[in-house]
Amino acid sequence: MSEPLLIAKNDHTEIHLLPQMANRHGLITGATGTGKTVTLQVLAEHFSAIGVPCFMSDVKGDLSGISRAGGGNAKVEARVAQLGLDDFSHSGFPVTFWDVWGEQGHPVRATVSDMGPLLLSRLLNLNDTQSGVLHLVFKIADDNGLLLLDMKDLRSMLQFVGDNARSFTTEYGNVSAASIGAIQRGLLALESQDGDRLFGEPMLDIHDLMQTDGGRGVVNILAADRLMAAPKVYSTLLLWLLSELFENLPEAGDLDKPKLVFFFDEAHLLFDDAPPALVDKIELVVRLIRSKGVGVFFVTQNPADVPDKVAAQLGNRVQHALRAFTPRDQKAVRAAAETMRDNPDIDEAAAIMELGVGEALVSMLDAKGKPGITERALILPPQAQIGPISPAERSATIRGSLIAGHYEKQVDRESAHEILKERAATAAAAAETAAAGKAAAATERAGTQGAGGLLGGLLGGSGRREGVAEALAKSAARAIGSQVGRSLIRGVLGSLLGGKR
Repeated sequence: MSEPLLIAKNDHTEIHLLPQMANRHGLITGATGTGKTVTLQVLAEHFSAIGVPCFMSDVKGDLSGISRAGGGNAKVEARVAQLGLDDFSHSGFPVTFWDVWGEQGHPVRATVSDMGPLLLSRLLNLNDTQSGVLHLVFKIADDNGLLLLDMKDLRSMLQFVGDNARSFTTEYGNVSAASIGAIQRGLLALESQDGDRLFGEPMLDIHDLMQTDGGRGVVNILAADRLMAAPKVYSTLLLWLLSELFENLPEAGDLDKPKLVFFFDEAHLLFDDAPPALVDKIELVVRLIRSKGVGVFFVTQNPADVPDKVAAQLGNRVQHALRAFTPRDQKAVRAAAETMRDNPDIDEAAAIMELGVGEALVSMLDAKGKPGITERALILPPQAQIGPISPAERSATIRGSLIAGHYEKQVDRESAHEILKERAATAAAAAETAAAGKAAAATERAGTQGAGGLLGGLLGGSGRREGVAEALAKSAARAIGSQVGRSLIRGVLGSLLGGKR
């Protein structure tokens, strides 16, 4: 059994987080400038020290210092003396940097097929009708083994389904041309924000987030300062990572310590404008991912940002100061105080507005899974550097990481775009050959006196000729239909569970 992790301390009590309870999840809240980022860093350091990898997003660009030992910070030294931490020492921790654009870390990519229609619909701001058409497009691709790896694959599939909508109506339902157009416009808007850089191969393998180095868990840091300009790209990426963990990790039951701790910073972006169906699925993932050995900590300014059905799953609480300047803020303060286990010696609602920087109301789960009595305490200072490292230090860390060079070169293998393009060329060639043959037959019939009508009646039927476009559609549809049985299976948030990745 792993030793309890000392997180906070006051004059009479030490507050510990039990590693075996970390996969009961947690919530870190507080106004800007109250110490949430330092709390996040302290938790990551403690988990890394016992061999538990972490994943976190660096929204403000100042978490990279966790890779270097601290020292020389007067505020840290003062906090160490104030808390009487005799065995405190400075230390750096193993770090892997990630970045969607590949500039401040290793590239992070997902395939369109693996992202799935549910998350992509939210990313593209689609309404219910448009989302339904996108689900239909994914269904046709899945049923026929057509992998959508990047944006050009999805564009080709949308064009193919739109051009041949009548061929799919009976089996899949109506395809609205207006909805196809809306999805295409959504893709253009996404590309204008460089969001298309998120899609392609090699796709991130979630097991690369679960590495250790010298017995310490690797802290995975996603550069998110640029991502915050496209908040839906940010939140969708993190939700996809969470769904990948849920879908691919085996059941683990109750462990001495989690396999991975996932910190979801700026969590309000996940739930802003999220439809109820998506919130329900997020709640399901959070509730069930515990059994996979993954702990999830939501980090946000206001506890009201997290829906009640999700917040109910978050047992470990760190509440920094809130500012009650509006009626909504006052309501949030009361709600935060009421959701923590009462301490008769503390007026929690009043204390929340009085807390200083680095001070918090803390309630951790005990060994039986019950919330501990809320304590007002000071968060321990971090052992690593507070603030960012230099670009040269970051580059050196990236070059020396365990996965250096693996994700840097993008791969473009055969997928839906190439397959549909090849089938279209084949169908066009076949149509051209058929047209030439019909022209030759017509010339021969024209030279036959008196027999043309009879011969045309026997061989020509109604005399209707199949156009090139129709021949192309039918040929492609037949080619797709011959692949039935290669269907891909999707999980709760649309990630692929089977078939070809």
